[in-house]
Amino acid sequence: MNTRRTLVRTLAAGAALAAAPGLRAQSYPTRPITLLLPLAAGSAGDVALRVVAQKMSERIGQSLVVENLPGVAGLLGTERVVRAPADGYLLGGIGDSVLNFAANLAPKVNFDPLKDLEPVALVATIPWVVVVNASYASRTLRDFVAAAKAAPGKIDYASTGVGSASHIGMEMLAAQAGIKLNHVPYKGATPAVNDVASGHVPAVFSAVSVVLPHIKSGRLVALGVPSEKRSSLLPDAPTFAEAGLPGFDFSTWVALFAPRGTPRAVIDFVNAETNRAVSDAGVRDRLMNLGLEPATGTPERLGEMLRTGHARVAKIIRDNSIKAE
Repeated sequence: MNTRRTLVRTLAAGAALAAAPGLRAQSYPTRPITLLLPLAAGSAGDVALRVVAQKMSERIGQSLVVENLPGVAGLLGTERVVRAPADGYLLGGIGDSVLNFAANLAPKVNFDPLKDLEPVALVATIPWVVVVNASYASRTLRDFVAAAKAAPGKIDYASTGVGSASHIGMEMLAAQAGIKLNHVPYKGATPAVNDVASGHVPAVFSAVSVVLPHIKSGRLVALGVPSEKRSSLLPDAPTFAEAGLPGFDFSTWVALFAPRGTPRAVIDFVNAETNRAVSDAGVRDRLMNLGLEPATGTPERLGEMLRTGHARVAKIIRDNSIKAE
């Protein structure tokens, strides 16, 4: 009996050690890990995840092999992650552009974004900004709102597509400010931002990473950032609160997810190693240079961000009767 008790205590201690954050589970990883990105190669999120994956590979002694599988606004690659074995050897580098925006807008989704994935680790947040062409009359967000109130539905704004974060973000701004704008959708960020920079459309709600070069060149003017504090990337741009719209907080993110049922020991291990990689000074510098803000946290925090963001986007889509193109 004493021998059995000793054996049970020994096994329990070993299991606890394997599951402890920051410590390698005894049998994981023993081979390369595939990191599937439902993103186009070369996008800011793609580059950010590759930078973090490289640093993680150096630490854990196994390669993180990055594979891109874009399509259906990211839903195609995400479904492959959902259907993968829950053993930690296929992870997804997925953003809320897929789980909150595309999943809410698509007529049919073959998985539940809130139930069929295990949140693992936040990698970076993507700050946003409202910009106008440098020749546009409104030079502050207050002036822009005032102009829109004086001419309901007459001021155009570009977006990266119907139901995109760019579209939803500007509709959220319009709802809070009590204004009506005219939506001009484009097929992607580059043509939308280029037309605003060229003066064809006055304004766009954009990820900072996309418009930063145009702001630096003087072709675009930043009216405000939708965050609690000013962005380190645009320290001269006031927050929405400073412009008279308190409580408006909007950012997007990119993170690691695993198939539902992945062992907690694996999730804790990957979370700890991701946090270490993101905290590396060289990695942080590279993410900042991409226009992203490095972020760390627990799986629970990421899960809460997913749930609240999903509900928020769903309400905007429902309230504004936004339909997929």
